[in-house]
Amino acid sequence: MPTISLAIQKGGSGKTTTAINLAAALRQQGKRVLLVDMDPQSNLTQALGVLEEPEPSIYHLLHEEAEGKDPDLKRIIMETKSGLELIPASLELANAEVELVNVYGREQLFQELLNPLKQTYEYIFIDCPPSIAVLTVNALMASDFILMPLQAEFLPLKGVRSFLRAIDPIRKKLNKNLKILGIVLTKYDYRKIMHRNVLETLQQEFDGKVFDTFIRTNIALAQAQENGLDIFSYRKRSNGAEDYQALAAEFERRVANS
Repeated sequence: MPTISLAIQKGGSGKTTTAINLAAALRQQGKRVLLVDMDPQSNLTQALGVLEEPEPSIYHLLHEEAEGKDPDLKRIIMETKSGLELIPASLELANAEVELVNVYGREQLFQELLNPLKQTYEYIFIDCPPSIAVLTVNALMASDFILMPLQAEFLPLKGVRSFLRAIDPIRKKLNKNLKILGIVLTKYDYRKIMHRNVLETLQQEFDGKVFDTFIRTNIALAQAQENGLDIFSYRKRSNGAEDYQALAAEFERRVANS
């Protein structure tokens, strides 16, 4: 079943928020979903209420795979307080960029780890770091699709262009099956001229790749993360819940048609 990397070369784009709440919307529909935190900042892990440094974490699994061991994936997958299943990250993951640099086949470590889980889950979402380095390349090598959350501002728009240039060699040489699923605008306010201008530019430049569903600015989304919950567990009657429910429906249509 599909593995999706949420990736963009820009922090604060809504990757973590989208990973959590899109997964939660799909889970509400009866789908079995796994979340993976591949970002050393551990925002996804912490936003799901895991505030202590998890032991073990994805860092330990990558090292075991690099050493030729057979990692036990079941011991690391945790169920969060809202019921979502998670492979957590820890601050140690920042060391992996350096420690794995001389490991043979380092770009495929995570792909090898994830393969046994692909029959268990209907969707696997990977929250990537905001850079193209070993961890992001590992995520992209294991993925079928890239989903790009983006704030409707001009600097993030430039980040989309540079990100697509940066991953082009990966798509051409390392993972030829990797597809761009699309761009999702987050913190969108249709009343703002700049937001409408960015939307129009994206639609012209990336024809057919911009999701019709926008994630509106909604304080409940931030409050949910402060409480370690997804938006449906925190406040199911909110604009955030409504938007992510709509996004999940469009997401599944796009996956089915890709």
